[in-house]
Amino acid sequence: MTRILVFLIAVFTLPAIAFSQKVGYQIKVKIDGFEGKEAYLGYYFGDKQYLKDTAYAEADGRFYFEGFEPLSPGIYLVVLPPDNQFIQLMVNKEEQWFTVDTKAPDFAGNMKTEGSKDNKLFYEYMSFLTKKRPEADDLRKQLDETTDEKKKAKLQEKLDALDKLVMDYQKDLMAKNPNTLTAAVIKANLPLDVPKFTGDKDEVERQSFYWLREHWFDNINLTDEGMLRTPFLFQKIDHYVNKMTVQHPDSINVAVDKILEKVRPAEETFKFYLIHFLNEYAKSKIVGMDAVYVHIVKKYYATGQAPWTEEEQLKKILDNADKLEPLLIGKIAPNIEMETQDGQKMQLHDFKSPMTVLFFWDPDCGHCKKSMPDMVKFAKDYKDKGVAVFAICTSLVTRDDNGDFSMKEVDKCWSTIKDREMDVFFNYVDPYHRSRYKTVYDIRSTPQIYVLDTDKTILSKRIGAEQLPEVVDHILKVKEGTEKGR
Repeated sequence: MTRILVFLIAVFTLPAIAFSQKVGYQIKVKIDGFEGKEAYLGYYFGDKQYLKDTAYAEADGRFYFEGFEPLSPGIYLVVLPPDNQFIQLMVNKEEQWFTVDTKAPDFAGNMKTEGSKDNKLFYEYMSFLTKKRPEADDLRKQLDETTDEKKKAKLQEKLDALDKLVMDYQKDLMAKNPNTLTAAVIKANLPLDVPKFTGDKDEVERQSFYWLREHWFDNINLTDEGMLRTPFLFQKIDHYVNKMTVQHPDSINVAVDKILEKVRPAEETFKFYLIHFLNEYAKSKIVGMDAVYVHIVKKYYATGQAPWTEEEQLKKILDNADKLEPLLIGKIAPNIEMETQDGQKMQLHDFKSPMTVLFFWDPDCGHCKKSMPDMVKFAKDYKDKGVAVFAICTSLVTRDDNGDFSMKEVDKCWSTIKDREMDVFFNYVDPYHRSRYKTVYDIRSTPQIYVLDTDKTILSKRIGAEQLPEVVDHILKVKEGTEKGR
């Protein structure tokens, strides 16, 4: 099908630089019919757009975008206030001094370039697509409106011939100009030619999906640094990770590693995506995705593959991963020793229950108060299903005005338990924090919930009280199915 690239731009402002020596870059732009006195040069970077330069209309009516340092390759945009219309420009390493002349409102149709083969190619291609689009639209409209099968067949034949004409044009352009950014952009947006698989519908769809996942980046040269400054690379990678990869940490780790290895030769692209993936999974609210964060830190940051990271920041990243690693789903929950109101000791690993819900709470915590009715109901409803709530009140011993130890805050635990009918839980405290459970379990806020199996393996964590029934029901259902299958 005919494909037209559509780009969006966000506008910012910075001061311009001008000079006369032929170093760095100089892009001269003249736009007949544009009365504005300033214009902006923007560019794509990952999933965002940024400003590179601002230019003001000179006496000859041109805008001069200039800088001492060469532009990084990619797709740039000349943005025109106040309505932010824009002109797309191809910038490669070799062609950084060129001239652009056009006329409003049809910038592409009136485009003339000098000194840039890439932009000449690009606008010839855009002109070709513009001429063919009305013909394709008319054929599609006729196809939708007719019920005559013979006429439909002829219309489809014409549409197929038109599509072939476009594809032949693309192939010819790419073959004759293999090292241009225009050719790379066209190729990156070509549809993949999926083989014809055999079998029933589900089997064909399954094989097609696996083939697409394996060949998803075939048309994109991920080692080309110019791809980072396009609007489609981020979308392509994001779709691969979030739509074509099973949303399980192990599968995502494989996908992330595959992408990083493919882009590694392009140092700036590798840096961008390593930082992107680190931040993406550091802030993820999806249960279990912290395992991806830990994987990235251990494999890349801990092995010196992120040399741009400042020492202090690197230490924080490594320390955070070290804290998270023992708490990942699938790990045995760290053992801690608690005590009851009458001082009886209990270690978590000695607590016997087919399933344990480890629940950290605080008497003065507003979220805890809000979630407590749900927790109490859950404990009552699931008691006979082999689920017990191992509740830890996080209040600690304090010192009074005389410097003596005070149990006032800890006493709140027991009065709250009585007032809120929390005796359905197995309630514990560690008033002197001897087990260091707040550090071990990274308790920065309450409430916190972990779901553990009989061996105290972490099955789920950091979920809300209202989610517990659904999560536990799912776990019990899977467990029942596993036992029946033995």
